[in-house]
Amino acid sequence: MFDKDKIDFEVEKIELNHTWRPKIGPEHTTFAWPEETASIPANIGMGIRRKDTKEVLGIVSEDYQPVQYSEIVEGVEEALHLAQMDMTDARFNTSVYDNGARLELRAWFPAHQVAMQDDGKDPIIPEFVFRTSHNRTWANNGMMGMWRSFCYNTLVSGDKLAYVYGRHTKNFNVGAFAGKIQNAGEFISGSGLNQMRDWYNTKVTRDQAINLFTETLAQRTDNVSRKKVANKVMLSNLMKIFDEENRHLHGKGAYEGYGKRNNGTLWSAYNAATHWSSHPKSKTGSNHNVKVTREDRVRKMLASDSWKELLAA
Repeated sequence: MFDKDKIDFEVEKIELNHTWRPKIGPEHTTFAWPEETASIPANIGMGIRRKDTKEVLGIVSEDYQPVQYSEIVEGVEEALHLAQMDMTDARFNTSVYDNGARLELRAWFPAHQVAMQDDGKDPIIPEFVFRTSHNRTWANNGMMGMWRSFCYNTLVSGDKLAYVYGRHTKNFNVGAFAGKIQNAGEFISGSGLNQMRDWYNTKVTRDQAINLFTETLAQRTDNVSRKKVANKVMLSNLMKIFDEENRHLHGKGAYEGYGKRNNGTLWSAYNAATHWSSHPKSKTGSNHNVKVTREDRVRKMLASDSWKELLAA
């Protein structure tokens, strides 16, 4: 799909040094002053460079964790494959700028072109776009959907089906982004297309989402009252994802403050649930078992009366 030759390199963090010529006495001329070198503390800054050419691409923080371009591309391609997209006449573009400091990926899928009008006019080709950088000049920013125009603060004219937006210091998760791309690809490719479109067009309030998760994914039995109540930590995590989905998919993206939107869709709830299920953080290291259990709970949520009631409404 994408051009691997353009991203066939890795980057690494390195310590920085600075050199100066101190003046020892009046008898020394400028050219006779000896050079001194000292390292710059890592908490002030570190360099990031290509391993192959040793070229420094930028200055980053000590906590910055570089994600190799090859890892990102591999995750995106696997997600598109799992979504069973029709690749007929698909176009892929890989652009690398500033000797590898910045990367932009784009893909178009003409086989899934849709007309916005019943007479077939106003066709739109689904598009994928992603930008990132090793020198932090571009935040991690990716979208997939059907739009006429967009900006890199995630504001679009059209239907945005998946997104990622965040600074590198927040530790970009390739797997999480790939999962969103797979969901969007399944929406576009026709794998449950009509069902997913129903979810995308079914409005739900934030209170309805809280009730849905309380009665399904975040439900637990209180040991004292023996009643079904919400697991507050789990519910809080689910609602945080739900709010972000609404902000970026149905709101104004980075232009809209967090937690400002009280309405969303079942598509937002579905994305929140699948993100929660596919990216567990187990303290015991048994993430695979946790993932299987969570995915089963998501399937039960989609078959629950709570979900069906929202869809029917």
